[in-house]
Amino acid sequence: MKTLTYMEVENNFPRVLDIVKSGEDIVVSTEKKRELLAVIIPYEKYWKKKQRPLGILKGKAHYKIKDNFKITDEELLSL
Repeated sequence: MKTLTYMEVENNFPRVLDIVKSGEDIVVSTEKKRELLAVIIPYEKYWKKKQRPLGILKGKAHYKIKDNFKITDEELLSL
């Protein structure tokens, strides 16, 4: 993971994109205080499709909505 200042990113944006395309993350920081502002990551890392588990009840709980279940919009909004 590389750390670049805001101005380095702004002045060398094509190079930054090449680094990100190669799979590396880039941390963007301020010039003077070196405060961390953002992270630029490859799109594939950002958009990994992960199965979201049900949580602590995974494999222990389930639900089923019956065919005759009906609720109006007003009833739903009043819950």
